[in-house]
Amino acid sequence: MLRHLGWFIGLNYRTLSAKRLPDAKPRPARVKPVAMLDTVQEIAIYIHRFHNLDLFQQGWYQIKITMRWEDADYTSLGTPARVVQYEVPDLGSDDVYGVWRIDDTDNSFSTQPFRIKYARQDVLLSIMISFDLAIGRYEGPPTSAVILKFELLYAPALKKGSEMLASLDTSPAAVHEFRIPPKALLGLHSYCPVHFDAFHAVLVDVSIHTSLLKVGSSLSQLKVPSGSSTAEDAGDSSVGLNQVVSVDLKDVMLVKALLTARDILLEELQKLNRAVDQAIDLTDFISKMDDTKLFDSVLRANLGAADEVSGQGKPQNGLEKANGTLDFRSEELLRSLSRGDLLNSFHSLGDQVSYLWNTFLKFHRANERKILEFLRDAWAKDRRAEWSIWMVYSKVEMPHHYINSGGDESSHHGVHKRVSSLWKLTDDPAQTAAIRAELHRRSIAQMNINNRSIQDMHIFGNPSQIPVVIIERVMNAPWRSTSENSYLRRLDVTDSLGSLTGPSSAAANKQSGSSSLTNGRVLKIVVFVHGFQGHHLDLRLVRNQWLMIDPKTEFLMSEANEDKTSDDFRQMGLRLAQEVVAFVKKKMDKVSRSGRLGDIKLSFVGHSIGNVILRTALADSIMEPFLKYLYTYVSISGPHLGYLYSSNSLFNSGLWLLKKLKGTQCIHQLTFTDDPDLQNTFFYKLCKQKTLENFRHIILLSSPQDGYVPYHSARIELCQAASWDFSKKGKVFLEMLNDCLDQIRAPSSEHRVFIRCDVNFDTSSYGKNLNTFIGRAAHIEFLESDVFARFIMWSFPELFR
Repeated sequence: MLRHLGWFIGLNYRTLSAKRLPDAKPRPARVKPVAMLDTVQEIAIYIHRFHNLDLFQQGWYQIKITMRWEDADYTSLGTPARVVQYEVPDLGSDDVYGVWRIDDTDNSFSTQPFRIKYARQDVLLSIMISFDLAIGRYEGPPTSAVILKFELLYAPALKKGSEMLASLDTSPAAVHEFRIPPKALLGLHSYCPVHFDAFHAVLVDVSIHTSLLKVGSSLSQLKVPSGSSTAEDAGDSSVGLNQVVSVDLKDVMLVKALLTARDILLEELQKLNRAVDQAIDLTDFISKMDDTKLFDSVLRANLGAADEVSGQGKPQNGLEKANGTLDFRSEELLRSLSRGDLLNSFHSLGDQVSYLWNTFLKFHRANERKILEFLRDAWAKDRRAEWSIWMVYSKVEMPHHYINSGGDESSHHGVHKRVSSLWKLTDDPAQTAAIRAELHRRSIAQMNINNRSIQDMHIFGNPSQIPVVIIERVMNAPWRSTSENSYLRRLDVTDSLGSLTGPSSAAANKQSGSSSLTNGRVLKIVVFVHGFQGHHLDLRLVRNQWLMIDPKTEFLMSEANEDKTSDDFRQMGLRLAQEVVAFVKKKMDKVSRSGRLGDIKLSFVGHSIGNVILRTALADSIMEPFLKYLYTYVSISGPHLGYLYSSNSLFNSGLWLLKKLKGTQCIHQLTFTDDPDLQNTFFYKLCKQKTLENFRHIILLSSPQDGYVPYHSARIELCQAASWDFSKKGKVFLEMLNDCLDQIRAPSSEHRVFIRCDVNFDTSSYGKNLNTFIGRAAHIEFLESDVFARFIMWSFPELFR
């Protein structure tokens, strides 16, 4: 009443309050509630199954999951918010214990413990866990990545009940971490295989789903000085949110992020809908999803200003895209919104995102297997592009023939009548390859890494320490076909994944698939052969990758020559041949009893002298009926041309000692001292045998850092010393080389693929020791690391199916 009376007699309270005495104390600030926008990051993890690839120990296992912001150490953890058990684990009552649990002390989720009894055992888990991460600490959408941590917990099989649970909680047996970049947090549906490590080789089928969700608007206490001009003082409370408080950049960025999240969710949901061939009715949602209604006030103001300026009714303030439509993600447009309009837009967009997210979760529960299969296929197709920063692709021409200009060519056994080429090497190929790889390694730090996909920290954790693989696709491996679609016409570095097997590979696969249905099952067998003084499980890491590409493949980890690798190669080859024949016949009988046997694909993988052993086995007469089934051959650092021109003097001295002190016969054969006449030696005769020409795919892996096997011998190519050697030794070497290349060049297979792969390891982690000095470290690294195998096998999966 007094206030109105004062106004009536002409007093102005604002003027009076503004003219306070300088020493007068200001009145306490009033606290005014202002609506604040808040969002939460949700990450859903679907665990489908646990597959035991190669666990060394039987017992109880459990998977524990935590997540955190990357830039906050362990102070800002994700909180398990929702758990949905799709199906009950299909194990016996004695093989599971308890239920899944959430630990509030570290905000972790743990699956129920399950018992692993045998290799290649499957445990269906089928559970979805959703984590929430608060983003209030960021000025807008999250700018940090999320670290997702999987821990494998283990307890001995004999422990039961609470004792077993206590043992599980002690410490993880293995850890596998992944990084979800900030851009992927706005919307992502991705397959994410969890392998843990080389000593705990498993495959956990996991898919990751992310979105930014609205929490709602909360009232934040905004301090307003009592003497300031407010809408309340003016008596117009309707203007409070719109004009008093300016639009915060954080809120603008949140609305922009919700726009992006909604569009990504909608696009991905439509893509999944088409992939699994299940209808999701989104027509009503799309019809109501009108961004022009969200920003109606801006549009009216924008068009009104345009009418005044141009008279044409078109925006003139730079908010439109090139095609004339308004860019609703424009920061300038969003900042022009009033506080109330921004709040309304936030709520509308938040509701839309929540609707799409909940629609996806329901859709996923009804189609989880089909969605997982679709995401896994998409992940597999992306591997070559994803890992391309560590791979260098090139094409090389296979020489028509190597000849030596010195001496009489007619002295060679089996003179070739075709036109030959003269080759001289001025540079050392091994040194050139090492320099090339090192230059590429130095450039990795400047390369762009895909920031829209999940990053495996085993690989992306320290990119400069990952092996660099140089792929050489060798030309002039002719086909019988001369059509326009031939392999040689289409071969290119930028070809798609399947182009290595020809442009018609997809059609061929379909034909083979349909024929296998009518003619019976295709039996796929891969034989792994260890090297000198090796173990039958030496190549298990390569086997595990092959198993993940094609789970139906049968594997033989050869034991025939374990502890017997000092014998004559002919004896070792015979033992391997007998082992392979017995294994193949056993598998053939098994398939025949359960159905009809169609085709057979017989592949080989060898390490070191295991390659010589398996080639010797292929030359044995008992293997002749199976040569027509040969499919893929992977040679890992194999001395195909022996140790002629070996430049590692320290290693050569070791070989000399083995021959003198132990009389190791295979070492005599490797160094061509098993006969005074080079043309009567074992290796010379082996190269005459047709041991390579029946394979459809040949992949030779080598490393210039490997001092145990000559670089040129592993790659079956000319070396610098041999190119300038005009003696009989040089002629014999070139004849052996030509014999091997002629087998690869022979048109006995219509789809011949010949690749040389240079693997260059990061030697900085080795340190300075004897193994590094003599070149053993890189030779053994082929067995202790599977990253190079992942790169090669997943980049060309058609060669391993």
